Amino acid sequence: MAKRVIAIGDIHGCLTALDAVLTAIDPEPSDSLVLLGDFVDRGPNSAGVIDRLIELRERCFLFTIMGNHDELMLEVIEENTWKLGQWLMYGGEQTMRSYGTDKVSDIPKEHVAFLRNCIPFCETDHHFFTHANYLEGKPLKKTPGAVLRWESIKARMPGHHNSGKMAVLGHSAQKAGIILYSGYLLCLDTYCYGTGCLTAFEVNTGEYWQADRSGRLLKNEIFRPQ
Repeated sequence: MAKRVIAIGDIHGCLTALDAVLTAIDPEPSDSLVLLGDFVDRGPNSAGVIDRLIELRERCFLFTIMGNHDELMLEVIEENTWKLGQWLMYGGEQTMRSYGTDKVSDIPKEHVAFLRNCIPFCETDHHFFTHANYLEGKPLKKTPGAVLRWESIKARMPGHHNSGKMAVLGHSAQKAGIILYSGYLLCLDTYCYGTGCLTAFEVNTGEYWQADRSGRLLKNEIFRPQ
């Protein structure tokens, strides 16, 4: 059994915020960190974020869930060039700048392998984690990728999942920087690349940490639903 199970919301290239949260958490070998996807795009240092996550595998158990931005970047890398314009428009331009190149072929093979090895979801006894959304009546393994990675809870707020587990999601930016809690669902995308913050949440105790994109630690508290 892991000492802690900590979910981290959408990073979007905000390495300074990620480093601040990791310093506050200080992961230990028995901890499990679940990264909810969208590691890249929009923020200033997507390349650095992937480097840091690769390093983090040596410190703790790491589960990296694929977000829609990660999926789109991987599709472009794998020569679906017809999606290049879409990717650049939605943050890929900042990502390529972080690599110091305008050639997708220059992205390190280790980073490509990292993206390929991302998973669609993961579960514990009492929680499940995916990037965007879920279908209440379907097992996660039978849920379409378009739902898991692309469907916003702002477009369709799901009900309780039939597993009875708490859902822990990202993707749907909470622009006020406040965790969304519905009683059976947590959304931890707190708009780090914009005016919000990056959120890390220990699902068993409710302890959470938040840092803004400048690396300033804003909160280390126990979650009290409003």
